Amino acid sequence: MTSNQAPPADPRFEQAVALRRAGKSIREIKQILGPIGNGTLSAALRNEPPPSWTRRPNAKDDLRQQARELRIQGLDYAEIVARLGVSKGSVSLWVRDLPTPPRLVPEECARRTSARMRRHWAAERPVRAARRAEATAAAADSIGDLTEREILIAGAVAYWCEGSKNREPGHRVDRVIFVNSDPELISFFLLFLDTAGVPRSDLIFRLHIHPTADVQAAEQFWLTLTGAQPEQFRKTSLKHPNNQTTRKNVGDGYRGCLRLEVRRSRELYRRIEGWAAGVAPISIGL
Repeated sequence: MTSNQAPPADPRFEQAVALRRAGKSIREIKQILGPIGNGTLSAALRNEPPPSWTRRPNAKDDLRQQARELRIQGLDYAEIVARLGVSKGSVSLWVRDLPTPPRLVPEECARRTSARMRRHWAAERPVRAARRAEATAAAADSIGDLTEREILIAGAVAYWCEGSKNREPGHRVDRVIFVNSDPELISFFLLFLDTAGVPRSDLIFRLHIHPTADVQAAEQFWLTLTGAQPEQFRKTSLKHPNNQTTRKNVGDGYRGCLRLEVRRSRELYRRIEGWAAGVAPISIGL
């Protein structure tokens, strides 16, 4: 053979191609052909795709296909990520050969962003609510049953936060008046008064409410909650609306504020003042 002649083709090339097309793997071809170098075999099979059974399935093939379909529909990377729950890097890898969607007008961008946020919070709110409820329940369980002393302390602090107090030196009224719209806080304050030895017959109630609410239903609600007699409720006070204020206490859950006053309560006021001072003497000023 002269230097100008090409070396003869390896006769095993055609055999290797035939075996590959028959669905054989690299290992099986080597076993059939006998000793053959990896370079020689790679050159022979350069243009021959591997049989499908040798390819390992990709767990994200379905997500990749969905990402490509969404990209063709015109969704941007952020929207595809939100829809599929995959990383932005994966989306970029899967769809980078597809044409970029035309630039969206600002109105459409805003609409898509709003829709994306709604989807996010629709999924996120129940999760946060469940975590909040779990934390609240765990904290409530950690308290257990309250002793009389603990009820007196908590009730005195609640009154010093929400109740009527003597503000001006030399002008002492010494009356226990508690106003609040929270039914649970009203119920606790009633428990506090029971623990302090105040008869329920010494209580006077008055409802303060906007006339736009269901006044009759609110009156019945507070009458049932307090367990008081109808004659203990004074005439309901209707609030004058302020057109410059945007009220948030509206709807079926709005029942106004309940004013609770204890008759002949000078001594009780002084006891509450003392209990509160025992907890925080500096802030009470005693």
